Amino acid sequence: MAARIRELLTGLAPGDRLPSSRELIQRYRVGPATVARAIALLAAEGAVVTRPGSGTYAAQRARPRTRVADTAWQTVALTDRTVDTRLIADAPPAPAGTITMDGGYVHRSLQPGRALSAALARAARRPDAWDRAPASGLAALRAVFAGIAGGGVTPEDVLITAGGQSALSIAFRAIAGPGAPVLVDSPGYPGALAAARAAGLRPVPVPVDEDGVRPDLLADAFAMTGARLFYCQPAFQNPTGAVLAPERRRQVLDVARATGAFVVEDDFARHLGHGGTVPRPLVTDDGDGTVVHITSLTKPAAPSLRIGALIARGPVMERLRAVRQVDDFFITRPLQEAALELLSSPSWERHVRTLAEELRGRCALLAAAIAHEVPEWSPARPPAGGLHLWYRLPAGTDDLAFTAAARRVGVAVSPGARYFATEPPAPHLRLGFAATGDRAELTEAARRLGALVRGEAPPGD
Repeated sequence: MAARIRELLTGLAPGDRLPSSRELIQRYRVGPATVARAIALLAAEGAVVTRPGSGTYAAQRARPRTRVADTAWQTVALTDRTVDTRLIADAPPAPAGTITMDGGYVHRSLQPGRALSAALARAARRPDAWDRAPASGLAALRAVFAGIAGGGVTPEDVLITAGGQSALSIAFRAIAGPGAPVLVDSPGYPGALAAARAAGLRPVPVPVDEDGVRPDLLADAFAMTGARLFYCQPAFQNPTGAVLAPERRRQVLDVARATGAFVVEDDFARHLGHGGTVPRPLVTDDGDGTVVHITSLTKPAAPSLRIGALIARGPVMERLRAVRQVDDFFITRPLQEAALELLSSPSWERHVRTLAEELRGRCALLAAAIAHEVPEWSPARPPAGGLHLWYRLPAGTDDLAFTAAARRVGVAVSPGARYFATEPPAPHLRLGFAATGDRAELTEAARRLGALVRGEAPPGD
């Protein structure tokens, strides 16, 4: 009976009178006690209001109470922290007018938008576009990545991944077990530190100078820790822009071979050179399966082109394939087909040349503007590739506090502390020059940073 009265209430406005008890008894052929109990139940729920001598009325419809979830129990359940979200979490949305210099992707104006759209359209027209892709990736796409690497790499040595970050996660989990040490560039890529810790590994920093990682300290780190894995970025390293010197390339591989260790080479900047010679990958100097090579199309193309590749030789490739397949079975075929269309088009080489010219100009412009506005900052050697400049700040500077202050005056920069696995030796900043809308924004960003350092009032104050 209560359910029947609720149906009646759906057609009444608050304050409307319900049929009398006599009418309800006759309509539904129930006894007086049943009607009385139903009305009492609805009154207790707040659905109706009874007025003795007058009747029963539809009550004001109260807004449903929103229950606040109590997730405090998760603090106890999530006792073992392995995923360090602080290293890679997106910053809060910047206020309108903020100049973005903390991003890791090129601005939309620098992306091959038309070529990407055309490639995706051609891929979608393939009759097998939505079929299941091979677990290792499309054979033709693997062949293209093998050709880019060179040095005798074959398509059978290539495993397609969902971008570089996914490849990193796969490599760390496939090669080393939980609790094992992994040697890493210092400073180095925060995403690698996060992926290593998520895999249960212990990042151990090895210092980098202007010629890349120091082989003498690398050998010491292998000896002290017993590590069997070293992660590095030999070309246009993030954040310093350093390129591993030719003599050090051989030394790094010799040290790893002598130790029986793998070298995970993150070749993220293969297509981000500034117009000069891009050093060949370490994997091309490796005939013994020491190097596991990672590359990706995301940085030079667009953030959502999540297509990358792992290159490896020997039993380790079986491990990599197994982990990749457990994660997601295979990489979505339309995106692989689009990547293949893009790489096979003449527009791709034109894009890479145009991008190199723009990156070179932006890099030089920002370096000159910072030198003029903030001469007390010490720059690393000017990079010949990549997306960033790396600065050492004066002793005593709090790079985290400065980053927050810069954001308040409309410039988003990256604090150096997040690029170190342990305590930073000095305060640093990383300034990106590829994520801004145009070069004028770079000049304005340098002006605002200079004003902040000098203690001048920000614009509008």
